Amino acid sequence: MQQALTKRKKLGYAFGIFTESLYYNMFYTYYLTFLNEIVGIQPRWSAIIIFISIMWDAVTDPIIGNYTDKPGVDKRKVMRVSILPLAIFFIVAWSSIGASFTSQTAKILLYTAISMGIWVFYTLYSIPYYAVVAELTEDYDERTSIRSLSSLLNALCVGLGNILPALVPTVAVLLGKRYESNAYAIIAALISILAIVLGFICCKSLKGVYVPKAAKPGEKTEKVSIRSTFAAFGDILKLKPTKWFLLFVFCFLAMSSMIQSNLTYMVIDCIGMEYDTGIVFVILSLVVTMGITVPIVEKVAEKKDRRFAALLFLSIVFVLEILIKIIGLDFTVGSFKIMCIISPAVLGIGTGTFWTLFYSMGYDLVELNEFKTGERRESTITALPQLIQKFGSAFGILMAGMLLSAYGYDSSGDIAGKESLFAKVTDAKIINGMENISTIIPAVILGISILCLALYPMTRKRFNALMVQLEKKRKGEKYSNEGFEKLL
Repeated sequence: MQQALTKRKKLGYAFGIFTESLYYNMFYTYYLTFLNEIVGIQPRWSAIIIFISIMWDAVTDPIIGNYTDKPGVDKRKVMRVSILPLAIFFIVAWSSIGASFTSQTAKILLYTAISMGIWVFYTLYSIPYYAVVAELTEDYDERTSIRSLSSLLNALCVGLGNILPALVPTVAVLLGKRYESNAYAIIAALISILAIVLGFICCKSLKGVYVPKAAKPGEKTEKVSIRSTFAAFGDILKLKPTKWFLLFVFCFLAMSSMIQSNLTYMVIDCIGMEYDTGIVFVILSLVVTMGITVPIVEKVAEKKDRRFAALLFLSIVFVLEILIKIIGLDFTVGSFKIMCIISPAVLGIGTGTFWTLFYSMGYDLVELNEFKTGERRESTITALPQLIQKFGSAFGILMAGMLLSAYGYDSSGDIAGKESLFAKVTDAKIINGMENISTIIPAVILGISILCLALYPMTRKRFNALMVQLEKKRKGEKYSNEGFEKLL
């Protein structure tokens, strides 16, 4: 029997965001610079390593999603078995074992393989983690509430996932010259310990409140295959809101990952601060702004709906990104580089909004798909946006790396493991390019994302109308599409 979803259970579930978000944020913020500066790979190839590894993960997303939707599959168990392998791959990914290789090809192959391992186990954890909320409740506002609590803790994850790696120079000094290039691996190990503990707490909290889906009387469980996976995806893609939702997700993640992967260069070369000082201001501003944004977005979403809240706050971000480019990232108030607070705060508004609403918006497609097909596909509907999310994130990082090369930046000739990333760039063309990667280019991509969101037809009013008719259909009563015709 399914137990009540208490506040304690919700908090326990929310702790699971640490296992997903700590890895995600350290990887997306620092892995490009780690490969460039510590391993000594050319920026365009570093970006391609990340792109390939995430694209491989995108291949596994639909298969894992389809599998965990099958009757009898325990999402909690899938999460639990992925936690330790994920931690191991993550720690190895940040080691400097390939820094001494003279061949760029050898470095590229090694770190591509390791990165692919990270993302497979990341998906095995994250898809069930996010999908399970759609099985815990069908209430529109309760779903937003659960995701808001998780997003609030995610602000702390963003802070830890970015601030702890910022301690690399200090750790490197403590390790001494012989081992300084493995400072990132030490930080990765600390993050992994925290992720393991809180991941297991999350799994334990779901006991009783989550009951694995059982097969219906006479229902035959189809084996997971590429064919069945694409058939499930095909049904979801036929839903009218899906295409606009996925385009919105792709463009937003491309925008945010481009800025996030460029943070180190933005601090040092665009804003013009010492790394140790600048990154602290940047991360604190990002985290505090996310923490403030999440409850405000939740309240607006409860008063209006999720689409309205997303349109409002992301439009504000769009305008502010353009203003930052006009003013310049090196703008000062007195002698203080004020953009080390303003620029990450703008990103914080965007990310706080997106992660509060993104998954809850996706959950609404579960009931729409059930209305049309008679099947509930929580994990598959979570996997599809995650696939697009990773395409968008990988595209953003790929573009950042390619643009760095296009603007003339190349650190491959530096001595790997010597923290050369803290040396400032003096070429004005490269600095301007780095500024563009953090401002105007992401703003254009965000503008496309906002347009797609405006065309996304799922609103609270239409969702509630859908639920009324879905309940009738479940009971075998006469039903219609009154009130939600635009969803079909």
